[in-house]
Amino acid sequence: MDVHSGFVGVTADQLKEAHEADQAIEAEEGVHFERAWLDPESGKVFCLSTAPSREAVMRIHERAGHPTTEVYEVPIQVA
Repeated sequence: MDVHSGFVGVTADQLKEAHEADQAIEAEEGVHFERAWLDPESGKVFCLSTAPSREAVMRIHERAGHPTTEVYEVPIQVA
């Protein structure tokens, strides 16, 4: 799971474009972006992905034009 800041006022269409930019190159790093959520008032975007490492996620986001250093590995889950 990773978090981006600075997306205040972004629309659903703009979020979709950013998500698609990640998906277009994700395979090059063995990453798969599952889903993205946006709170346009706070400007926070949350992305769920599977990846070999947090660094791989960071590289894809950087190359797609929306870098973040806030990437969390979340190995424990409950249903």
